[in-house]
Amino acid sequence: MTSPESQPPAPQPAEPESKDRVYRSAPAIAGGVLLLAIAGWLGVDAVISGEGRTPWLALALLLLVVPLVVAFTLRPAVYAGDDRLRIRNPFRIVVVPWGQVASLRSAYSNEVLTESGAKYQLWAVPVSLRARKKAARREMRATAQARRDMGREGSRGGALGTTEGLRQGFSREPMSDGPVRAETDRIMDDLRGLHEARRQAESARGEVTVRWAYEVLAPAVAGAVLVLILVVLG
Repeated sequence: MTSPESQPPAPQPAEPESKDRVYRSAPAIAGGVLLLAIAGWLGVDAVISGEGRTPWLALALLLLVVPLVVAFTLRPAVYAGDDRLRIRNPFRIVVVPWGQVASLRSAYSNEVLTESGAKYQLWAVPVSLRARKKAARREMRATAQARRDMGREGSRGGALGTTEGLRQGFSREPMSDGPVRAETDRIMDDLRGLHEARRQAESARGEVTVRWAYEVLAPAVAGAVLVLILVVLG
């Protein structure tokens, strides 16, 4: 028999790995699926019923158009992990450790700026000026409604000759939990919060890496060359 001291220690349960937060544009995905359906319908029809070089031209155009549509609609995504930000843009994949992120900027587009001065656009988190205006109008209506409610509570307390009504009126909870923000602005706020929390972590250090998406560029270039050849040959 082995003594308790000589028994091997029980294996410790593995810590669950944190999953990346994934941000994508739902309207872009819907538009991409629609464009691919239209391109496939027109292309297949041209291949089946076309004459002469039309089927070959249709195939070349599909080889050119389909990768571009996928690149600009279905492909873009932003993966935010505990240690780095991975940006999948139409033609590049950029990995930026949080320690290398200088700031996350929102203007007419959402961008990440690195400590070296490089700038990368977040294609998957597009800026919508219309959504910003809509959120601003909702915030103004919520603020105005809260002020009207507080005014009614205050006047009711004054009529009773006590300050309890005023105290309750001005301590009334607002209609919303916080400022009304557009969806993409809320996403940028989440990314900024994650950056602030993780930028000093030892595991969030490293170098920025950029990789070109040859799986998108190669077929698109091949399709463009084939289209040019077929057009020149007439």
